[in-house]
Amino acid sequence: MTGLPRIQELWRRSGTTLWYVPLALVLFAASLVYHSNGTDVGGLPNRPFDALAVAAIALQCLPLAGRKQWPVICFTVVSLGFALDQLRGYHTLAGTALPIALISVASQLEHHRRTTALAFTAAYIPLAVALDEVGPGKPLSEYVMFYLAVALAWGVGAWLRTSRAAEAERRRRVAEDTRTAERTRIARELHDVVTHHVTAMVVQAEAARYLTAAPERLDQSLTAVTDTGRRAITDLRHLLNLLNPDHGTGATPPPVGRLLTLVEQTRRAGQPVEFTEEGTPAEPTGSADLVAYRVVQETLTNALKYAHGSATSVRVRHCEREITVEVSTDSSSQKASLTGGSGRGLAGLRERVDVLGGDFSAGRQPDGGFAVRVRIPARSPS
Repeated sequence: MTGLPRIQELWRRSGTTLWYVPLALVLFAASLVYHSNGTDVGGLPNRPFDALAVAAIALQCLPLAGRKQWPVICFTVVSLGFALDQLRGYHTLAGTALPIALISVASQLEHHRRTTALAFTAAYIPLAVALDEVGPGKPLSEYVMFYLAVALAWGVGAWLRTSRAAEAERRRRVAEDTRTAERTRIARELHDVVTHHVTAMVVQAEAARYLTAAPERLDQSLTAVTDTGRRAITDLRHLLNLLNPDHGTGATPPPVGRLLTLVEQTRRAGQPVEFTEEGTPAEPTGSADLVAYRVVQETLTNALKYAHGSATSVRVRHCEREITVEVSTDSSSQKASLTGGSGRGLAGLRERVDVLGGDFSAGRQPDGGFAVRVRIPARSPS
C-alpha cells in the first residue's frame, strides 16, 4: 500500500505530463513506420530514411513529454527537428508535434509571450528562404498559409490560457464570496447569542446595586446573572461546535420550545413580557424554528436595551406550513423603541427570514410602540 500513495502523489505533481509521455512515444513510433506522410512545406522531393531522419523524428516527438514543465525549450527543440525534417525532405508524421508544442507554449507561458511569438516568427523567415532555395520553389502564398496555420495553433493555446485564467478567477471569487458569507453568518450568530445574554446580565447587575438593603432580592438578582452567564456559555459552546470541522450532526439548533426559557430570563432582567404560544411545530421545520428563536431573542434584547420596563408582548403561532412571530412593545416608556443601536440585529433577522422565503416587517405603531412581525415557511422553498 505504500507504493500507491507515492504513485498518486507523482500523478498529482505531474498533472497532464503523464499523458504526453505515451503521446510522444506513439508519435515517434508512427513516424518511423509511416514514411513521407507528414507535413511538406518547401516541396522538396522525399528522401529515404537514414540515421539523420531518426534524429529529426526524435527531436520533434520526444520533447513533448516535458512540454508542461519547459514549454519554450520543448518548442525550440521541436522546431529544430521540424526544420531538419523539412530541409532534408523526410516529411515525417513527426511534424504533427509542431502545433502541439506551439499550443503548449501559448497556453503555459505566463511572461514574454509576445517576445516569444516574434522570435519564432523571425526564425521562420530564414527557414522559408532556405526551403525556397533548395526546393523547386513554391509560391509565397503557400509559405504564408503554413504560417497562418501555425498562428492558428498559437491562437488556440492563447484561448486555452485565457479560459484557464478566467476559470481560476471565477473560483477565486466564489471562494471569497463563500468566506464572506460564512464570516457574515458567524458574526450574526455571535451577535444574536452574545448580545442577548450580555444585555440581560448588564441589566440584572445594574439592578442589583439598589438591592443591598434587601438580601433576598439581591441573591435572586445575582442568581439570575449567574444563570444567564451559564446560558451564554452553553450557547457559545454550541456555536463553536458548529464551527468545528469535526463537528457532526449531533448538535441541533435552539428549538422553539426554549422560547419560554428565553422569556423567563428577560422577565428576571426586569422586562414585563406577556408570552403566548399556539399550535404544534410542524415536522420537519428545517431552519424555521431556529430563525423564529432568533427573532424573539433579538427583539427581546432590543426591548431590554431601548425600552426597559415597557410592557412587551410575544406571540408565536405554529401552523402546518409556517411559523408566525409577533413581538411588540408599548409606548409606556419614552424610550420605547426597538430601532436603537447599529441596526445590525434587525437587518440580520430580515436576511434570515428572506433566505427561507418568509416575510419580515418592523416599525413604529400608531400608539408610539414598536412591533416586529415575521412569517416563516416551515419548510425551505424548493
